Amino acid sequence: MRVFGIDVVKGSVRSRSRRPVYALVRMEDGEILGEQEVTRFRLLKELAAEKPEILAVDSLQEIARDQQELYVFLQALPTGTRLVQVTGGERPETLGKVAARYNISFDRFDPSDEARTIARIASLGGGAEVVAFENASDVVVSRHRSIGKGGWSQNRYTRKIHGAVLAHAREIEALLASASLRFEKKESRAFGGASRVVFQVFAPRELVPIHSRRGTDVQVRVSGRRADRIRFRPLGGGSRYLVVGIDPGTTTAIAALDLDGKVVHLSSSRQRPMSEVIEALYRTGKPLVIASDVREMPFSVERIRRAFSAVGYTPREDRTGEEKGELVAGYQYGNIHERDALAAAIDAFRYYRNRLQNALRRVPPGVDLDRVRAGIIRGQSLDQVLGGMKPAKPEKVETVAEPVAEVRKDERVMVLDGTVKRLKGYVAELEAEVKEKDRAMDRLRERLGHMQAAWRQQLRRDAEIARRDAMIQDLRRRLRKEERGNRAMRRRIERIRRPPAPAEGEAGVPVKVLDSLTRDAVQRLESEQGIAEGDLLFVAKTAGWGRSVIRDLAERGVRALIAATGSPQDPDPQLRETCREQPLPLLPEGKVGIRLKGKAGSVDPGALGEALRQWDEDQKEREREQKKAMVEYIFREYRTEREKEVRKGG
Repeated sequence: MRVFGIDVVKGSVRSRSRRPVYALVRMEDGEILGEQEVTRFRLLKELAAEKPEILAVDSLQEIARDQQELYVFLQALPTGTRLVQVTGGERPETLGKVAARYNISFDRFDPSDEARTIARIASLGGGAEVVAFENASDVVVSRHRSIGKGGWSQNRYTRKIHGAVLAHAREIEALLASASLRFEKKESRAFGGASRVVFQVFAPRELVPIHSRRGTDVQVRVSGRRADRIRFRPLGGGSRYLVVGIDPGTTTAIAALDLDGKVVHLSSSRQRPMSEVIEALYRTGKPLVIASDVREMPFSVERIRRAFSAVGYTPREDRTGEEKGELVAGYQYGNIHERDALAAAIDAFRYYRNRLQNALRRVPPGVDLDRVRAGIIRGQSLDQVLGGMKPAKPEKVETVAEPVAEVRKDERVMVLDGTVKRLKGYVAELEAEVKEKDRAMDRLRERLGHMQAAWRQQLRRDAEIARRDAMIQDLRRRLRKEERGNRAMRRRIERIRRPPAPAEGEAGVPVKVLDSLTRDAVQRLESEQGIAEGDLLFVAKTAGWGRSVIRDLAERGVRALIAATGSPQDPDPQLRETCREQPLPLLPEGKVGIRLKGKAGSVDPGALGEALRQWDEDQKEREREQKKAMVEYIFREYRTEREKEVRKGG
């Protein structure tokens, strides 16, 4: 397997002035074929020329600054070349930690040494493949020339290009059909053929027997269908080995450590069946050791150990609470059940770690230490583990080899026979237990059905009552709040609308001040002090008055308007005439002797009465004049009509 490993020497994909330069290491079957420094453009050229199986990096940020650029980079890779991030997938680790897992040391300040380490880890099956495309591809056949504005031969030129697009599309359709690939075609018909043909192929890009190309008139572009998000797939396809501690009982707790002692899973649950425990461990990794915190392993824990064919561990004596507390010091857990399970896992991990220290010193570089640890824990020697991991070199055939091989074969057959017998007995026990549990489950299901029906009815009733109680409480709370607000608003309105008390020895009729004869001013006075029937209003400015405002004040029953004129004459003849039409008395301030104090004031009652009497007399005189004018008008109209009739009769 050919692997390319790269690491940044200088520059960055995020820099516009200093583009990245990579240290490139070529490796095939574990042997380094060459090393060089390349730019990104040169790297893509080398990939297209040699088509390695893997391009390995320690971080995707070294080749793309964002997800869009990563899609473009993956699209540019040759078909069959996988991009692998050796530091992991969703939760990457440091390169040093990953290299230590394979017993590899390197100089982290030397990009070439890092590239060699990256390539070696990828060739050993470490890291995660970057998956950015779905199992579908798009093949687009389109024009490579613009038709342009045209000329004498425009139709012939257009027909030639569109015919070429259609011809290439038919060739591609034949290739896809011959490869037995399922696809859908969308064709944009045009003059003389087609302007664009799109094939949606339901297969990954590496299985599509077509490559992107550009011709004189036609271009073909093959691209993978982008996935919703970037995913990672472990390159080795295997899970991590685990040291598992289990605390059974009413509340079952499980704790799982990897072979480096890191907690990868810790949980507890009441009434947890063994099937769920096994499923949770299966999702987490490969249980290598199943441990308990008591000397005699409980039967339920033993069943789980058998299910995974794991190595069992129990302490020499039952662990006390103080000893368990010392074991889990520095770890986080939720309850005493999780503490007991975690203590059992840590106790087993420390026991085997001490046994493995001497053996791991003799492991050569480039070997997966987890597999070595797993083999030694299962009882194999270091030579047996390493011999099983590396292919045996051809040696000279000797006569003694056959007996040795036969002996080893017989031993393995005996071991396997014993394993088969134990498994058959275990299967028989499980089948009997399953039958008994099936009968119990049938009885419980029937009982549970009746209980669930009654429980659902009670639950619906309780939920409806709780919902209505909450609604009532909320409405009561809002009502009390609104009532408090209304009381405060009423007190404020009464305080604002209460006319100021006259000073001692001073008598007068209260007056409210109106800024101007506009609708906004009237609404402002209404909100601040209110306008009641019989109020006297002092108008500071009469300019900009309107008939609708005068009519509104007259309908409210305002007693009179006092206009600020500065003289005993009316401020505006038209305003005065409009007020007489309503009728609404309009009195000059000079005739009533007004006294102002802020937004309120008072007038002399005698002067007010005299001014109103004078207004009434003038109003009556005006009405008499209007009636007289109306009679004269009617008389003139009558005389005119009579003269017309006399002329007609004569």
